[in-house]
Amino acid sequence: MPLFRQAEVRLEREGEKGSESMKRKGHQRDFDEEEEEEPPSLQRLSLFSLAENMKDMWTQDYAHNYMDHYFFRYIMGPFSLLPGDLIEELLCVLSQRKLLSRAALHLLLLPQLRTLSLSHSCNLVTANLCSLITVRCQSLRCLDLSGAQNVSSAALCSLLSDLSCLHTLSLAGTLCDGTVIATLAQRCSLLQHLDVSRCLHLPPGALLPLALQGPKRLTSLLALDIGLGEHEDDGPASAAFLLLGVSSLQRLAIEGLGHACVIIQNADFAATDGFTTREGVPRLRELWQAIVQEKERRNVEEDRLTLEEKTERSLSLDEGRRTDAPKGKFKLNLQEVQGLTLDGLDAVSSLCPDLRLISLNCHDQDDDNDEGSSQSIHLTRGLARWSGQLHFLSLQFSGPVSELVLPLQVCSSSLLSLTLEGVQADGNLPLVALLRACPKLTALTLHIDPPRSNQEEDEDDEDVEDWDLPCLPHLRTLTLMFSLEERRQKPVLCWTSLKGVLWSLLRGSVQLHTLDLIAVPCRLDPVFRLVLDRHAEPLRRLRRVNLQRSDVTMETTMRLVDSCRHLTTLDVRECWSLTRSNIAKLQSQAKRRHRKLHITWT
Repeated sequence: MPLFRQAEVRLEREGEKGSESMKRKGHQRDFDEEEEEEPPSLQRLSLFSLAENMKDMWTQDYAHNYMDHYFFRYIMGPFSLLPGDLIEELLCVLSQRKLLSRAALHLLLLPQLRTLSLSHSCNLVTANLCSLITVRCQSLRCLDLSGAQNVSSAALCSLLSDLSCLHTLSLAGTLCDGTVIATLAQRCSLLQHLDVSRCLHLPPGALLPLALQGPKRLTSLLALDIGLGEHEDDGPASAAFLLLGVSSLQRLAIEGLGHACVIIQNADFAATDGFTTREGVPRLRELWQAIVQEKERRNVEEDRLTLEEKTERSLSLDEGRRTDAPKGKFKLNLQEVQGLTLDGLDAVSSLCPDLRLISLNCHDQDDDNDEGSSQSIHLTRGLARWSGQLHFLSLQFSGPVSELVLPLQVCSSSLLSLTLEGVQADGNLPLVALLRACPKLTALTLHIDPPRSNQEEDEDDEDVEDWDLPCLPHLRTLTLMFSLEERRQKPVLCWTSLKGVLWSLLRGSVQLHTLDLIAVPCRLDPVFRLVLDRHAEPLRRLRRVNLQRSDVTMETTMRLVDSCRHLTTLDVRECWSLTRSNIAKLQSQAKRRHRKLHITWT
């Protein structure tokens, strides 16, 4: 294999895509691979073949003779002539199939690479690898090093110093600290998306350089679960500084975001003076005054316009002003927020009228005596501000499902994704009402406590067609995870009437491709029997099924394997009715039908 320094970097082919489109493409690869309507293309099959033979053929010579003996600035062959998008696709296939090795990575770190995601192979990320990335991939636009714990902050600083083209960067769960943030604020001027969640060495105050001399185009900042120490309570003040200092932000995830909006809404900047003095940055009141002065300057410029120009501008902006905050009122441009608590919801609804995504924790309500009903009213009032425009909603709520029906009804007509964590089941009727309120859902996730009393069923399977139950025709992902005490091996089958609701969801969700039913408090055999006997069409698109700790038998799992011809993953861990011989029969059945089915069982 010829190995030598490459003289020049080949430019990407005509039609180079921007970092945002690359980001979307990276997130959609798994989705596109699941489309079963069309057979894999010749290009895709070739990539599969390359991936399967990577270790025994394509990397063997390099691994044995060169990898640990030389440091090559560039490598010519066998992949150096491939276009960047094919290299990215090959890296994705290798990661998905857990075939990415150090040698393969060395051969695929090429100048034409624009997107590099190592989040699924974070154990391969070392200081030496970062040096290779710095030397070979200086045109990177998107880099994901999530979970890389083997790289020091000094190595990260050295890496970022030479990657000035970055648009998207994820350092979630790494050793990123304040020096890393300061480096990227100075060196990565084109950065638009940054994820530093779960960085325990990064205090909230260390994010301030992003607002002072940071990237002017920064639109997305994810910084949940950061900091570990004496200054971890600086979240609200830090978030307020970022909100006022980074006007381009459209997506923000940080603890204390709701409190920060309260500070801004009430102009209570004096409470943050100690924080800003300690960090050596301008006071929040100074930032606020600068914003006010800039707004007044624009108003003066507008007043100088002629009547004809004003009329023309008014007509052109008329549609946008219908959804804007009232004239003269301060407004944030945020569209996605995470890290909210219920006590800051009113302030957020006032300052952020354009939200499309909300992640809200209702457990941290300041008033401990606040009853669930008042929380429901508070939540309803806050969510009503985004009625008809909210697409993604995630709630941590410890009350019964019935208390969430009204809040969801005011905003759920546009919901595409709903996640509820910690809710308590209180019968079929509230759950049915909740499902009726969200007819457009494509993803539904419920982490739910089972009923405290038995919920019996009176109907037989023969009457199931007469049940007036909702269906979600656009649903692609369904997750129902019931809480179960660690000492219990089996859930108590206390909600047998849930069978009807599950049957309704499965028979109506014709787009369903991912199904998770974990520790379900009813038998699943009747549910799947009803669907397979009368409405088998929905299950034909299933790709992944997880039935952990649920009551399901060999007969049902065998029927699923037979009926769902695109099934690739079946998780039946701790399903007490299944034995090792059952699993062997399932694997044998899949093999006879020439299907690649991965079964997890213990």
